[in-house]
Amino acid sequence: MERTYIPKADGRQRPIGKPVLEDKIVQRSAAAVVGAVYEVDFLGFSYGFRPGRKQHDALDAVTVGITRRKVNWVLDADIRGFFDAIDHGWLVKFLEHRIADERVLRHVKKWLAAGVMEDGEWVQAEKGSPQGGSISPLLANIYLHYVFDLWAHQWRQRHAQGDVIIVRYADDIVMGFQYAADGERFREALVERFRQFGLELNTDKTRMIEFGRFAATNRQRHGQGKPESFDFLGFTHICARTREGWFHVLRRTTRSTPGVRPQDPRRARRRTHDPIRDVGAWLRASWRGYEQYHAVPGNLATLWALRDDLIRRWRLRLRRRSQRAT
Repeated sequence: MERTYIPKADGRQRPIGKPVLEDKIVQRSAAAVVGAVYEVDFLGFSYGFRPGRKQHDALDAVTVGITRRKVNWVLDADIRGFFDAIDHGWLVKFLEHRIADERVLRHVKKWLAAGVMEDGEWVQAEKGSPQGGSISPLLANIYLHYVFDLWAHQWRQRHAQGDVIIVRYADDIVMGFQYAADGERFREALVERFRQFGLELNTDKTRMIEFGRFAATNRQRHGQGKPESFDFLGFTHICARTREGWFHVLRRTTRSTPGVRPQDPRRARRRTHDPIRDVGAWLRASWRGYEQYHAVPGNLATLWALRDDLIRRWRLRLRRRSQRAT
């Protein structure tokens, strides 16, 4: 498996594995079989890489949970280098709970231990599941199903004093708590839980914030300013009010994610000398996909501003290419 890198929002590089054709075919077949087995086990608050569940479903679950349940605090949890930290031993043990076919298990063990080719040299993989393979998202879901989902669901039932909502999309986790004490106790327990399975919370990105229908009033009373926002799946979630004065969660496109906007200079620069017709078709297709994902209630003004900026940049580039531009 060859390794390549793509940029992340924090400036780091995300390693991506590119399996050969034969592995792609076998992985996809194995993922279909194993996924069908585990689909009946996965819990309702798990949304990542599951049939019939999309990112917008997870986003709606967060919004509905915060607005309809007694949520006053939000825990935005980030797992440090999750795909690179998966423990092979634990993952195989988890699979053995539900998969009895030794052929499937043998294939998974080989994929985990296959390693990657980086700069022409083979690097053995002692832990982690390379992103890019057809079965990697499923293996990640299975790992977190046992490490996080089942445990968090039991913790909510046994230890929480108030309402708790949980939404997980792959390794992105957002939780809402009625009481701050519940959130702090859960975070402390989660750190210990993850440590047992080789995982670690990213302390720079994991934070608990006051968020909900009473957050603005409470913070104003204590002289703390506006409620903080949090990012989830490409959207910044903000405490807001409707014109009638009702609380709602405003979602705006996150501005810190590089390389996703159609007008990103690095992407357009690579097509500087392409035919104008081809560049125009590429821009239309890029914008259509971007708009379909980001066109959510409350975000239309941001989209229109980005569209106008895209048109302005495209017009300036055309003028630079033309000798008759005025």
